[in-house]
Amino acid sequence: MSAASRVLAHGRFELVGSLRNGEQLLVSLVLPALVLVGLGAWDTVMLTLPEGAARIDVVVPGVLALAIVSAGFTSLAIATAFERRWGVLRQLATTPLGPSGIVAGKSLGVAALVVAQCAVLGALGFATGWRPDLAAWPAAVALVALGVATFTCLGLLVAATLRAEGVLAVANLAWVLMAAGGGLVLPLDSLPSGLASAVSLLPSGALGEGLRDALIDGSAPVAQILTLAAWSVVSALAARRWFRPSE
Repeated sequence: MSAASRVLAHGRFELVGSLRNGEQLLVSLVLPALVLVGLGAWDTVMLTLPEGAARIDVVVPGVLALAIVSAGFTSLAIATAFERRWGVLRQLATTPLGPSGIVAGKSLGVAALVVAQCAVLGALGFATGWRPDLAAWPAAVALVALGVATFTCLGLLVAATLRAEGVLAVANLAWVLMAAGGGLVLPLDSLPSGLASAVSLLPSGALGEGLRDALIDGSAPVAQILTLAAWSVVSALAARRWFRPSE
């Protein structure tokens, strides 16, 4: 079996494992779907709407960003941390797959899961009235790819530097904070001005706001793409330095 075939097989294993794990499926798909339906149908949370945009047009891009964080950061960090504690990663590192194959397979599994999330949540959004402007779809695809890369690296970094129980707490807390005030679900215009300026520099703020700009009015969010690109480089370098499956 070639190296590429081994990585593909490991990526398929990671994807199937995520879909069969009830807790990971809850975080990756069920909770984002509930947020989409809840925020889209009821005015329980005040949202600042761009001129001519419906409430669901603002909610769906934010939920897609939330789903990317759920798969690439929260679910991946927790699963990898427990694999590390149980010695699964050390055993895999001694196989022909090797440490680099483990990272590539996990990244591939996250990317495939995000494609499935976008398909399901996009269909749910369309069924509830979402009508995106697809004029800037290449920018939206670039944001999704950069978001997957950034949060996958951050997930591996957290899994490599904390105990499994600590990862469980940190990953879930970070998910809540990013969803509530990190620019993922709520537009930056809905946050206090000082907080909004700081959040716009975070990967969560750049991802959420960038997808809203691209899918609501079809504009290319250059600043958010550059911010996410910078975060992806920094997080990749940090993950490469500290994530060592063989240890």
